[in-house]
Amino acid sequence: MPYSKTKTSFYRRLYVAHLISAGVNTVPKIIELTGMPRRTVQDTIVALEELAINCEFVGANKDGAYQINDWGAINPLWIKGQLKHICKVLAYPAPE
Repeated sequence: MPYSKTKTSFYRRLYVAHLISAGVNTVPKIIELTGMPRRTVQDTIVALEELAINCEFVGANKDGAYQINDWGAINPLWIKGQLKHICKVLAYPAPE
């Protein structure tokens, strides 16, 4: 079933925010896990602000990582419960 660009973009943002909060919190780690291109990962992280998700880079450039400070109106428990579906829509490996 084909999914709209709007849905896949929304799910990608939710998935990246989930990964960051779960400790997969650097661009290289996200690339390794998802296979997303570097630019897509970077653009997705920047776009989290459009969903009112406050994401911040903490630390030095080489040793730093992203962290989610505020989820805004997004419920991270909903994301966790829908993770298999989100991964299916995005064609990423489902979590164990």
